[in-house]
Amino acid sequence: MKIGVLALQGAVREHLSILESVGVDPVPVKQPQDLDCLDGLVIPGGESTTISKLMHRYGLMEPIRQRGLAGMPIFGTCAGLILLAKELEGTDQSHLGLLDITVRRNAFGRQRESFEAHLQVKGVADNYEAVFIRAPLIIKTGPAVKVLSALDERIVIVQEGHLLGAAFHPELTEDSRLHRHFVEMVKQAASVNA
Repeated sequence: MKIGVLALQGAVREHLSILESVGVDPVPVKQPQDLDCLDGLVIPGGESTTISKLMHRYGLMEPIRQRGLAGMPIFGTCAGLILLAKELEGTDQSHLGLLDITVRRNAFGRQRESFEAHLQVKGVADNYEAVFIRAPLIIKTGPAVKVLSALDERIVIVQEGHLLGAAFHPELTEDSRLHRHFVEMVKQAASVNA
């Protein structure tokens, strides 16, 4: 099983490290051919506009979209969630448009308003530590989207089949339960396709 981490900008090293901690041998993804052997992909937090531009520059936007449409599990965190969304509020920024949600960027405030919270994540974790930095907010979900967690009634983790999105940075703590959940999603998808 191979899981990649989109390695253009953002918290790449942290995702690689936490995936290694749960027994995965992750690979950084910088070129379209890096996608060939993958069973799953993590799109990290960072600056979504910058990541989007780099995805176009390196020819990764359409290949990742096609792999997502074909059923490859993808986990988007913070900026990665923005890039996964079908709709972005108030911007025409290019994105993958895969996960049936509408997202508002920077909905929890600017960098200085960063905070930590403990979440209940349905079927995954109780008391999960989450780090919110310029976090987006999921303001609308499609009918097939499961809400896994909310913070004060604001949706912060969703799953739609093989797609997982978190509004925060799960790679910035030592709590690997959300990554373990994604690894299980990848294993299930691989067994279905075997």
